[in-house]
Amino acid sequence: MSPAPVLETERLILREFRRSDLDAHAATLGDAEVMRHIGGEALSREDSWRRLAMSVGLWSLIGMGPWVVERRSDGRYLGHIGFFNFERDLQPSIAGEPEMGWIFDRAAQGQGFATEAGMAALGWADEVLKPASIPAIIDLENTPSMRLAERLGFVCQADAVYREQPIALFRRARP
Repeated sequence: MSPAPVLETERLILREFRRSDLDAHAATLGDAEVMRHIGGEALSREDSWRRLAMSVGLWSLIGMGPWVVERRSDGRYLGHIGFFNFERDLQPSIAGEPEMGWIFDRAAQGQGFATEAGMAALGWADEVLKPASIPAIIDLENTPSMRLAERLGFVCQADAVYREQPIALFRRARP
């Protein structure tokens, strides 16, 4: 498998993670407000490094993973977005499907970057992965992520159960 392909939009570059992304990545994942709906706790620099390394490894292991979302104008790290297979114990099961997920720095939120990056990522998935559908799971209180999912063409399904807690399950059918 090859590293993440580079995707470009009008304002963004989606690219593979680099070691030099650690400071910005750790700052984003270390922000308690950003992480409130994603496990509930800010991550340490060490745990952020593990996530970065895992992100790189997913591309080699399964041919998909997250991209760093970088602002074209100044190279600023805005967050990450992509597709995963975390072998989640989720009911109903999403096993074997490319689950979509995203995390954006607070300073990048509310400016359309996530929608722009999401459309580029989904275009790649439709062309390369060709899945029948793509799931996304979202904390029941994460209204901004739910709105993003809907802008990206996802439809809310019946709630799922993950780690013994209800979670919103969204699904996007391939166009």
